[in-house]
Amino acid sequence: MKKRKIPMRKDLLTNTMAPKKELVRIVVDKEKNVYVDPTGKKSGRGAYVSLEPEKIAEAQKNRVLEKSLGTKISDDFYKELYAYVDHQKARKELFGDE
Repeated sequence: MKKRKIPMRKDLLTNTMAPKKELVRIVVDKEKNVYVDPTGKKSGRGAYVSLEPEKIAEAQKNRVLEKSLGTKISDDFYKELYAYVDHQKARKELFGDE
């Protein structure tokens, strides 16, 4: 059986390559709205971040996403992102890799 290629993406927070399934995509559209994109298919400029809640808090402090995406990001979005990442990490620990 042929081995499948695993798509790799660069994690903006740790600057390392990781499988796409282990990261979450953040998207900025033309109207400068920022979204969490769990499907990875929304149109707009995207950046991938790891599923580590500590890294999200660090990114908020250092404004890493704002610099990369070129737009102002609200504290509410960071709260939403932190909740999403925390939930996904808990799911992964509970159910394992899918």
